[in-house]
Amino acid sequence: MRVRSRREGGWLALLVDKLLSWLVIILTGARSQPLPHLRERSPGGRVYYANHNSHGDFMLIWVSLPLILRRQVRPVAAADYWQSSPLRRFIAHQVFNMVLITRKSGEPQAAVNQMVAALDSGADLLVFPEGTRNGNDNVLLQPFKSGIFHLTEARPDCQLVPVWIHNIQRVLPKGKLLPVPMLCSVRFGQAFRGGDFPEKEDFLAFAQASLLALQPVLRQEERGL
Repeated sequence: MRVRSRREGGWLALLVDKLLSWLVIILTGARSQPLPHLRERSPGGRVYYANHNSHGDFMLIWVSLPLILRRQVRPVAAADYWQSSPLRRFIAHQVFNMVLITRKSGEPQAAVNQMVAALDSGADLLVFPEGTRNGNDNVLLQPFKSGIFHLTEARPDCQLVPVWIHNIQRVLPKGKLLPVPMLCSVRFGQAFRGGDFPEKEDFLAFAQASLLALQPVLRQEERGL
């Protein structure tokens, strides 16, 4: 099996990818980062995991990845949202080749199986383990759902990379339709092997701490002081 080339989605999908990436770059100032510590291919696959504040999160990470890494990535997203209109379905399937998960299906193992199948096909994954967007400015990170742990149980050799997104919630606030230009940043942490933490509590504690450690040091005015 192999990761589907995005060019197989057709010229229109490629054009939409370019336009959306250009829009995100203009609005946020994000740029592709070299990320030399991630250039070597992980034989067990790779899972980027990030904090979740808006529907624009995955696009900010997308444009921050160098092309050699980006072309391997499949964002994991909610099927009910991305299947809700023809435009969203086109973006999800043809533009970004997302792994679409059915939320509240009553079969959590089915979502893990989908992600495992994507890793086995040669893809890297982008996940948001909080599950839902964090709309509380006073809470840095919501508790992680257990799906990311069960994924590492199934594929203990996969490499996990924490990614902290800063300021995107001000660009595309929850419930708003029009984005607001605002400088954002994306920080990629050091990779670690999921199988090194066989106990769920230890894994989740380490994964959350690794993500929180990437927060930028804020000035007083940014903290609202």
